[in-house]
Amino acid sequence: MILKLLLVLAVIGTVYYIFFKKKPIKNKKTDKKSNIDASDMVECTNCGLYSELNDSILSSGKYYCSSECIGKEKC
Repeated sequence: MILKLLLVLAVIGTVYYIFFKKKPIKNKKTDKKSNIDASDMVECTNCGLYSELNDSILSSGKYYCSSECIGKEKC
């Protein structure tokens, strides 16, 4: 009898923990990904020209101002 009661309480506790427990609110100021805006300026890896993030090209984890700079990448 006591074992059944403990089992039911464990199941109820598990369901509460999974579905109803409040998740912590993330602070957007400390999240680095949310601080990046499309109008932020990034430097071209090849020529050093600064361009807006939404105008630049991301290739192999590096930002370039144009497709010509990707082709002329410095060694």
